Amino acid sequence: MERFPVLEGLFPHLGTIFGFGLAFVLIARLMKEKRQPGNTFAWMLVIVLIPYLGVPLYLLLGGRKLRRLAAEKGRFSSALEIRPSSAPTRDPPPLHVQYGTSLLPPSAGNRVRFLGDGVTAYQVLMDSINRARHSIDFMTFILGRDQVGKALVQALARRAAEGIKVRVLIDALGSLKTRGHFLDPIRSAGGRIERFMPVLPIQSRWSANLRNHRKIILFDGASGMVGGHNIALEYMGPTPLPTRWRDFGAHITGPAARDLAAIFEADWAFASGHASPGEVELPPAPPADEDPLATSGASEVQIMASGPDVPGDPLYEAILSMIQEADHTVTLVTPYFIPDEVLLRTLMVKARSGRNVTLIVPNRSNHPITDFARSHFLRELLQAGAQVLHYMPGMVHGKVILVDNRIAMTGSANLDLRSLFVNYEVGVFFFTPQDVLEVERWIKDLVSASRPFFKVRPEKPGFFTGLGEDVCRLLAPLL
Repeated sequence: MERFPVLEGLFPHLGTIFGFGLAFVLIARLMKEKRQPGNTFAWMLVIVLIPYLGVPLYLLLGGRKLRRLAAEKGRFSSALEIRPSSAPTRDPPPLHVQYGTSLLPPSAGNRVRFLGDGVTAYQVLMDSINRARHSIDFMTFILGRDQVGKALVQALARRAAEGIKVRVLIDALGSLKTRGHFLDPIRSAGGRIERFMPVLPIQSRWSANLRNHRKIILFDGASGMVGGHNIALEYMGPTPLPTRWRDFGAHITGPAARDLAAIFEADWAFASGHASPGEVELPPAPPADEDPLATSGASEVQIMASGPDVPGDPLYEAILSMIQEADHTVTLVTPYFIPDEVLLRTLMVKARSGRNVTLIVPNRSNHPITDFARSHFLRELLQAGAQVLHYMPGMVHGKVILVDNRIAMTGSANLDLRSLFVNYEVGVFFFTPQDVLEVERWIKDLVSASRPFFKVRPEKPGFFTGLGEDVCRLLAPLL
């Protein structure tokens, strides 16, 4: 067989030229996107230094808000009927009028029960499934393949067999372990299953980077659960476990449940492809009767969606607004703390100006890399005068912000770059004093089991520890 040594020597060079050319194109694209500077620099570093790894990783993971997918899903979101605000007007205007571009205004007349431990969350979930009369809509990031996940599948399959309309929407990456036949009992009973944003590029809609991190469970369109709980043994269960994570959420009955339903319907229509934007249907308005599971009185609640399908970053802007307008105290609870420069500096300015700023994080989270990455930010806050507490008994997965004991927030978003700028998330704001007091009590329980940062970690890390922290912090925008 005749050989052409010149061409053989040319092919590797062509591959190198093509690789660097593609890297140059991706860097140009990076510079045009509205990214945080740290995120842009981290991707540029990986693409330039390791192009054979960085280029395919960026193509798979790098798009912050893929325009085509965001526009397509945005059509479903914008097609939903947005109700007028039912919240009472006040003088001076309420704090929440400053919040971002959310299409869902505050609503009054809700009833709230907070879910501050895994046993309560599990009991409320199962009781609500059993009490549902017409429909159950279920959306989560992680559906575990353990006894809690199996119990949920069995309960949903039983209700579907009884004629209840059951729809289950799980994230394709977060619930990767429940692929296969795990959900077949629900399908066989007449329920419907959809996976959000398949990962593999052979699928029609794909991006490993854009994940649906929202947790919303609706019952008859009249009440719903929302917060940080995924469905697995480490988050909830029928009996207490010493190793169970501390999480937080809420069961809400009233107009705010309809707002949660609007978010679910848009996500379902996008994932299933079974409806055009004009065909998205919302459940009927919730009944006025009281929910026997609720423990608080009439509550003012605001639901806020954030993600690639929402213009701007409303949840992030709302958090900044809360902190900036605080007069006395700011308390934040999060499992992962990797803020952008603006959020970090806002907290530091508040602490330096004499406000009581407290951050509670787990002593060790389930992601050691993020623990290394957060250490620099924790020291920055500590030096600015903030109080940094490590929750010692185990993992804290709750996402809670409390400002001046007059406004509280929870939901699915962590205080990290992925939740604030990439994932599909949902936040819930509470303005009624009784609700805010319940959140404050949950936080006080965490504080009693926490220790100050400087008693857990040395103020100055050793050489190798510091080097590891620097590397993780450099790559933090990619986590």
